[in-house]
Amino acid sequence: MLTLGCARNEVDSEELAGRLVGSGWELAEAESAEVIVVNTCGFVEQAKKDSVDTLLAAADTGAKVVAVGCMAERYGKELADSMPEAAAVLGFDEYPELADRLDEVLHGKAVESHVPVDRRTLLPISPVQRQENDVVVPGHGWGPRVLRTRLDDSPVAALKIASGCDRRCTFCAIPSFRGAFVSRTPDEIVAEAQWLVDNGARELFLVSENSTSYGKDLRDASLENVLQRLAAKAKRVRVSYLQPAEMRPSLVKAIATTPGVADYFDLSFQHGSGTVLRRMRRFGGCDDFLQLTDQIRQFSPRAGIRTNVIVGFPGETEADVAELERFLVGARMDAVGVFGYSDEEGTEAAGFDDKHDEDTVAERVARISALVEELTTQRAEERVGDEVVVMVEQDDDEYVGRAAHQAPEVDGECVVDSDIELAKGDFVRCVVEGSEGVDLLVRALEVL
Repeated sequence: MLTLGCARNEVDSEELAGRLVGSGWELAEAESAEVIVVNTCGFVEQAKKDSVDTLLAAADTGAKVVAVGCMAERYGKELADSMPEAAAVLGFDEYPELADRLDEVLHGKAVESHVPVDRRTLLPISPVQRQENDVVVPGHGWGPRVLRTRLDDSPVAALKIASGCDRRCTFCAIPSFRGAFVSRTPDEIVAEAQWLVDNGARELFLVSENSTSYGKDLRDASLENVLQRLAAKAKRVRVSYLQPAEMRPSLVKAIATTPGVADYFDLSFQHGSGTVLRRMRRFGGCDDFLQLTDQIRQFSPRAGIRTNVIVGFPGETEADVAELERFLVGARMDAVGVFGYSDEEGTEAAGFDDKHDEDTVAERVARISALVEELTTQRAEERVGDEVVVMVEQDDDEYVGRAAHQAPEVDGECVVDSDIELAKGDFVRCVVEGSEGVDLLVRALEVL
């Protein structure tokens, strides 16, 4: 099982592995596998290229290759026709019967390729009518039985709380192949959380396409209440994929102050200019966003805040870039991903006028990236002298882990100097003694 893309795909891969193991299949290294399942990513052009390269490399092993995941769901038969190396290209609807499809592939039977549809059309328009539906949504509807097999021994585990998105951002195609927004029930989430903790997870990383919408299709359910229940299960709970326009004071307070919940805000700002944001079909602007970051820091002055921004969007002016710079300087976030705009097929923005040439986009990416590097380095330096609680994730050549303001893979890490013997999964109270870029150099004080 090979996985590309985001943490949501990692959860889906563990679901598929659970289904396959439960049906008699065994996980194996790629060199000895009879079938290689590639969980593809179809988000942007580079991700698609990486998925194709992985499929080709898997085929070179001599194993049968099956493509699943977002790229397979999005392109289906088109991908199959262009890539005869793949024995099958399957969509989400085939996930419950994946073991049967792999049996057919292994025995040389032809498997019909997935035919894509806009998955937003498969669920009712009204969110409250979506729960009673038989549409396949990866990671949903398990009930009390957890259909999941962990694919690594990391002390952090992603936990899906919802799928799909009802927003219509002009640059994003994800809702068309991930579908309309639907929440998992609190009891199902908590049951899986307990299973993950029982199987070695110390930190739960909550993922979805839009976590702030959680519960809008359920009765008497909210993310605030789910966080309280999860914090009683795991040592640390972290929320990701928050929409600034949907942040409410009660949710800000819950994330910033609930014991066991990381005071960490992964906010999808995307830009600082209200003009550009309207063209993106998004809400807010520099002053609104600064008010939100101020509100967060009123509850927790050292809270971690991260975002991604897109520069070079069609119609973006020098004044818009200056407004983005004003926002970044005022917000002083811990981590910022900077991306240059490029057309994504099937999106509204692909048909916009006033597009910038590649050189202009690259120049703006370099300009904003340089500012971000300076600001995030300063933010890390400001933490020198602070005490932080670090979860150890690597204990081989040196101890490396993450504090509450650092999410897996994207936000830097803590390098731990320790006279105490530590182990992977330990939570350690440390003092920050220095920084290197966004990384912190910390000294261990005690294991908690």
